[in-house]
Amino acid sequence: MNKILNEQDRLNQIIGRNIKFYRELYNINNSEKMTQAKLAKLIGVSTPLIGLLESNNTTQGISTYNLYKISKVLNVSIDKFYDTPVIETIVDDLKKAK
Repeated sequence: MNKILNEQDRLNQIIGRNIKFYRELYNINNSEKMTQAKLAKLIGVSTPLIGLLESNNTTQGISTYNLYKISKVLNVSIDKFYDTPVIETIVDDLKKAK
């Protein structure tokens, strides 16, 4: 049971990091910035929830429906939120190269 919780926590961290990544990528590609507050308002959740999701130290989960709404607002396919974050992939590749 403990292993399942750890996998779930890890997945929640991946999703949260990707929410932050794609929100920041949105900001690079658009003149109107997407703040945590604006994203929260657009999907109907609290700003602290978005901050908690994006935090590196949290295992806060998100409903599938809210993740779907975030994907629509940020114009990102929902499956991208489940991918290993790019920075972690680079770090893993560097460790393997040693």
